[in-house]
Amino acid sequence: MLVREVEMMVRPQARIRVRLADEVADVLREMIYSGALVPGEKLKQQRLSDELGVSRTPLREAFRMLEQEGLVRVDSRQGVRVIAGDTETLLQAYAVREVVDGLAARLAAEERTSEDVTELHEIVDQQRASIRPWRSERYTQLNVAFHARIMSASHNDFVVAQMPLLRLTARVFSPFALLEVGTAARAIEQHVQILAAIESGAPEEAEQAARSHIRATTDRLERIR
Repeated sequence: MLVREVEMMVRPQARIRVRLADEVADVLREMIYSGALVPGEKLKQQRLSDELGVSRTPLREAFRMLEQEGLVRVDSRQGVRVIAGDTETLLQAYAVREVVDGLAARLAAEERTSEDVTELHEIVDQQRASIRPWRSERYTQLNVAFHARIMSASHNDFVVAQMPLLRLTARVFSPFALLEVGTAARAIEQHVQILAAIESGAPEEAEQAARSHIRATTDRLERIR
């Protein structure tokens, strides 16, 4: 049989399986981001298979996807667990965030559009509204949105591909960062500085401000440790 004929027979079924695994991964990812699955929690295949109404094959494929994103750890003896957000893990993640966020801000200052800048201003305004009265969940969502929008404004696909790291540190591990209104207010002012540098087209200043912003979090974690 010709290779092309074999491919035509296999591909439809493979596409269906991949799509199902993608859907399962999307559901599990959101459960982790929302806190329905907490850091360190063991993911029991039978229970999830029953709850999601899928077989174990797409579930295992979804686990592999999430493992590549750093959201779960797969161990042959201990099974699958949501990544644990201890301080040491956070420090390692933020070391990478400093580089990525700095590069994203630099590129955004070089490649920004008027739409990019307008949307970033809107997010900052909404962030200010989220601290009076203080709404930690709303602030966290907007914090992710601000940094994700800068990544998008970089117009660099490789930078945009790092968004899972952003969501991991800002949403999954956020309880371990001891977030409170004073910290959020200072972070917003740092966002204003980053945005000002991007808007004015100052790449070096934008990168410096973004890296300094992440280092402020790293410094707090160092003190906790």
